[in-house]
Amino acid sequence: MKTILLHGLGQTAQDWKEVIKQTSSSNIDCPEIFSALEGDITYTRVFDRLEQQYSDTTEPLRICGLSLGALLALDFAIRHGNKVASLILVAPQYKVPGLLIDFQNFIFRCMPNKTFDGIGISKRNMIGLTRSMRSLDFTSQLGEIVCPVIIVCGDKDNANLKASKKLKELLPQAKLRIIPGTGHEVNKTVPQAIADILNKY
Repeated sequence: MKTILLHGLGQTAQDWKEVIKQTSSSNIDCPEIFSALEGDITYTRVFDRLEQQYSDTTEPLRICGLSLGALLALDFAIRHGNKVASLILVAPQYKVPGLLIDFQNFIFRCMPNKTFDGIGISKRNMIGLTRSMRSLDFTSQLGEIVCPVIIVCGDKDNANLKASKKLKELLPQAKLRIIPGTGHEVNKTVPQAIADILNKY
């Protein structure tokens, strides 16, 4: 089984480094979501690239994604359930809250361009990407996900904790792990918690 780790907005593949160090699996892919895309970056283009990357994969996939990565993982499992053995969704949303996106975009607009230099996406493209996610809503398609699901969220991640609990209700097969004392970027702040889940499941 291949494990795919999908980073979030404002992250790169390097942010999974400590998780990978503590996992027992050697069959891990950790793609850079943005760096290979040229021109305008939208959610659809990001997903299409992910889909192409794993279109010929025959081994079962275990997809672990944080935030944007969790959205991509959900979407992939809805469209390609026959390829997905399990999902680990960290700080997930299944229906993107428009007000949160608008607030994020306001913050991004106030940040200097150089802030985005290290994450493989420009300020303009980050704003365009988040805007393209504003209408994403997988609520009606969640029933198509039949694989095992583990939902992970930090207890201080106020923006995503409520959605994580609701997603657990909407996916009867899902298990919820709330990580105490941490916020949104669980893969960076408590990598061992994610590694333990990967090693157990």
